[in-house]
Amino acid sequence: MLIISEMSRSPSFSVKQELSLKTDLESLQQWAVAFCIIRFDLEQGQLIEECYPPGSLSNEEELDVAFSSFPDSVSQNQNRSSIHDCIFFFRIQRRKNSEQGNVTSTEVVGIDDEEESSKSMKGKVINRRKIRNGTKGLKYLYGFVFNRQRHDEKLKRGGEQKSVVILSHNPYSSVFRPLLQIMGPLYFDVGTKALEHIAAYVSMWPTPVPGKQMELHIGNAMLKVSLPPAHSLPFEIGIFEESASAMAPFLPSNQLLPQGLFHDSDIFGTFRGILLQLWLLWELLLIGEPILIIGPTPPQCCEAVASLVSLVAPLSCSVDFRPYFTIHDPDFKHLNSLKEGDAFPPMVLGVTNLFFLKALRNIPHIVSVGSPASNSNRVAFASRSSASRIPGRPEGFGLQQHSLKKFSPSSLLSAVKLRRDGPLCLMTEHKEAVWSTYVGSTKPDTSILNRLIDAGKSPRVEESMSVVNNEILRRHFLELTTNFLAPFGPYFRANTPSEGSLPFIDPPPLPPFNVEEFLANLSARGVGKFLSKRMKSNWLDLYKRFLKGPNFMPWFQRRRTVVEQEQHRLWRQARMKADIQLLISKMSELEIVDSFNSIERHLHGEILVNCSISSKIFISKDPTLKTRAIPTGMNPYRCLIRRRVPAVIPPALTKGDLQIRIGAPDSESREWR
Repeated sequence: MLIISEMSRSPSFSVKQELSLKTDLESLQQWAVAFCIIRFDLEQGQLIEECYPPGSLSNEEELDVAFSSFPDSVSQNQNRSSIHDCIFFFRIQRRKNSEQGNVTSTEVVGIDDEEESSKSMKGKVINRRKIRNGTKGLKYLYGFVFNRQRHDEKLKRGGEQKSVVILSHNPYSSVFRPLLQIMGPLYFDVGTKALEHIAAYVSMWPTPVPGKQMELHIGNAMLKVSLPPAHSLPFEIGIFEESASAMAPFLPSNQLLPQGLFHDSDIFGTFRGILLQLWLLWELLLIGEPILIIGPTPPQCCEAVASLVSLVAPLSCSVDFRPYFTIHDPDFKHLNSLKEGDAFPPMVLGVTNLFFLKALRNIPHIVSVGSPASNSNRVAFASRSSASRIPGRPEGFGLQQHSLKKFSPSSLLSAVKLRRDGPLCLMTEHKEAVWSTYVGSTKPDTSILNRLIDAGKSPRVEESMSVVNNEILRRHFLELTTNFLAPFGPYFRANTPSEGSLPFIDPPPLPPFNVEEFLANLSARGVGKFLSKRMKSNWLDLYKRFLKGPNFMPWFQRRRTVVEQEQHRLWRQARMKADIQLLISKMSELEIVDSFNSIERHLHGEILVNCSISSKIFISKDPTLKTRAIPTGMNPYRCLIRRRVPAVIPPALTKGDLQIRIGAPDSESREWR
């Protein structure tokens, strides 16, 4: 076993050999799909050398991952005999047809111990095990990449490059970035054994808990990370319980916990040269407009996409975002075929290849961020001030060494010239700018900009000041988004039964939503004090665009579903606590019969719901009747009514007679025989 014995300023570790750890493949899938080593071959192109566990991807997916795991071009700014490391991530669609793959997307592969001693693939016996939560409905795959370019004039073509890739269905950047800082250098030190070593430790991690801080151990090291909340995760993941109180449009009570995806992204460092445009970009993502983000390097463009997505928290982003998009992506063929006048799909694309400026002419909004990397023998590692980050990280996550741009006549002339020249001017010189004809409704908040701290050229001071600046910006846009969503609050209010009333009736439905009625009421009532100071007179147009955009309906429906579940829980809790004997003592005989029918119907519904979970259902203890499990294959409703509920409710009926339990039989319960 390889043990990480210590952590230093750079991600290098001393290791020693011990007994091998075994990887629990099912537990591993909770965090990662696979770990890959990809090499750039001069004759064959990108090749996957190793993939652990084997058979995790189809052949088509292996190609997609391989093409997305390298920069579009080798860094030209490195001195001879130098090493250049960088970390970035991508997002690709899973292939529907995986017939040529080693396994289907809902299975993982476990290799018998016997085959480890066999060098022949023919003798291998593969055990396929179903993953507990499955991956059939998961649409996207996230790849977190540690890329190393080694420049050596003695090598063919003057160098080589490899990438270490972590694949996951979850956008846990706060976990996989620091993990790559360990895994990347470890692989280049000890080879492919690093994959199984890291996979074994990851499989021992506890189940991820969205919205919570977790401590994840890698040998003697520990990652202290905060996961994004459940409501911000892609809807297709859908395996986490969501809390109604944790979702917009209410400001969170605990500001320290993340409120959306990529809460660790560097907003200030990424958009430092175009801070005045942040409010325009926030609107564009809010209404689901297609955006092309161009950066000199993959780390810079993917950080820009992540930062932009984080601006709309706590709103879940339903726009298809690609932090690092290449011409090899299967979706590029469709996007490139769009003719003039065709609507561009709602996407946020991060690219480094300037060919996209000509290939995607229909995309209406273009953003240029970052600056070309400076010459260096080896890119310095700078710590990212956060409890979830390990000291030492490659180029791509630091602040650009620029000063905050102040207004001046020359800067105004430069902006006019950039707009006139258009984005094609980037073909000759890279500049930070935004090209868009969209007229925003939100005014830049100068009070927020004035609070930002400019540390000048000192890297150490700059690093600490970036944390402060990012918190200021993230807090502001969180408050801005929350207030924007606040008018939808009345449609998300759960009803609770009043005290003394019979809770065995159906709860009232949530208020119906009508677009015209909502806009009319909002226009008459106003947008509220917070937004009225920050929005122009055309603020209602922003709501109209939001209602028609791709973000509204998924968020609204998901929010309503969570509130309905919360309402169901409250009414169910009230039924379990109801004193039925007290309630029926105040009823007439006819009301008692009606109440019995209602109680019977709700109890039947509880049984059907619990049976659908594939759990055994046991009737709670009763002093006069035996407690038995409902037999497999028998109608639980008939079984219950026949054995447990008399034809007429006796006066002494108590709430204990109507309770059910889920789980294994105890000493006083026995299986049906």
